[in-house]
Amino acid sequence: MTKQHIQHDVVIIGGGMVGAAAALGLAQLGLSVAVVEHRQPQAYDAAQPLDVRVSAISVASENLLARLGALDALWQMRSVPYRGLETWEMDGCITQFHASQLKMSHLGHIVENRLVQLALWQQFTAHDNIHLYCPAKVSRLVRASSGIEVSLDDGQVLDAHLLVGADGANSMVRQWAGIGVTGWDYRQSCMLINIATEGAEQDVTWQQFTPNGPRSLLPLPGNNASLVWYDQAARINALSQFNNKQLKQEIDKHFPERLDRRFEVVSKGSFPLTRRHANRYFKDHLVLLGDAAHTINPLAGQGVNLGFKDVEALIDSVASALKADAPTWWQTSTLEQYQRSRWFDNQLMMTGMDLFYAGFSNDLLPLKLARNVGLKLANFNNPVKQKVLKYALGLS
Repeated sequence: MTKQHIQHDVVIIGGGMVGAAAALGLAQLGLSVAVVEHRQPQAYDAAQPLDVRVSAISVASENLLARLGALDALWQMRSVPYRGLETWEMDGCITQFHASQLKMSHLGHIVENRLVQLALWQQFTAHDNIHLYCPAKVSRLVRASSGIEVSLDDGQVLDAHLLVGADGANSMVRQWAGIGVTGWDYRQSCMLINIATEGAEQDVTWQQFTPNGPRSLLPLPGNNASLVWYDQAARINALSQFNNKQLKQEIDKHFPERLDRRFEVVSKGSFPLTRRHANRYFKDHLVLLGDAAHTINPLAGQGVNLGFKDVEALIDSVASALKADAPTWWQTSTLEQYQRSRWFDNQLMMTGMDLFYAGFSNDLLPLKLARNVGLKLANFNNPVKQKVLKYALGLS
C-alpha cells in the first residue's frame, strides 16, 4: 500500500522553546511549517509548583518573543525580572552589572522553560500554516529529489524542502545527517535547587566562585529562589540522595553568607556539564538550531538565548531569499548565510564561558589574587563594561 505523503515547506523536529520559536517565525513568512514533538507542554495552573528548569531570558530574547506574539501570553503566567548581575570570588572584589547602567528597566526575566514553550505553543493556533504532529516520533529520514522525507511512527510521511533539527543536544537529525561534533565533558555536574524564602523576591542574580565550582542564586516569582550548585559529579550525585532537610544543611555550610538562611528546600534536580559544537550547522535541505548545534556551559545562562539568536538568524536568511524571489529559498546559499551569521558569535560566547570557568577553577594564590583584582577593576562603570553587558544581553 502506497503511503500518503504530506507536503510542507519546513518540518521542524523538536517543539521545545527554540523549535517552537522557529515554527512561528517561519510561519510568519508565509511558509507551511510542520512541528514534530513527542510530548506537549503541561497546561499552566498558578497553583503548580515551580519547575527547577528555568532560564534567564534576555531582553533580546524578549524582543523576539514579542515579535512572535508570545510575550503577552508569557506575562500572563509567571516570571520575575532581574535588574542586576553580580559576580565575585573574594569578599570586596565584586563585579556588578545593573540595568540602570544601560538606562534600561531590567536586564531580562527568569522564567520556567516549560512556560516559555507553552506561551509559544499557544500562538500556533493563530497560524493556519502551522501543523502540529504531537504526540509523534520520527521513525525514518530519507533524502528525496526535492528535499527530505520524514516518516513518523504513526505511518504518516512528511515531505519537506527544509528539515530543521531543534531536537536537543543528542540530536537525531544531526546524527542522521552525519554532522560530527567537537566538545568535552567538564567532569562536573550542576544541581538546581528551588527554595521557599521568608523574604520577598529579589531582582539581582548573583554568583560566587569557589575552588569546586560556582554557587549561584536566581530570583523566582513570589518568595522563592533557585540555587545553582556546581561541583564534581560524584559530589552532586551524593547531594541528590539527601532529603530536603539534609540538603539545606549542606547549603548552609557551602553557600556564601549573602544567602539568607531563612528558607526551605522545595525541589531539586541535576544534570552533567558538557560542551558540544556541531562541525557545521547545515547540509542540503537541513539546518540545526539551538542545542542540536551547540551546548554551552550554563555559567552565564546563555543557552536558550543563543538558541533564540539562531532562530532570528534563520528567519532573516530565509526572509532575504524570499524577498529576492529565489525559486528555491532553501538553497545552499541561504543556509550558508545562516551559518555565517551564527558561527562566530556562538564560538565566541562558548569560548568566553570556557575561559572564565577554567580561570576560576585554579586555586593558586597568585592567579586568585590577579583574577580578583580584575573583577574589582571591571566593576568601574565605563564604555567597555557597557559594551560587554550589551553583548551578554544580545543587544550588540
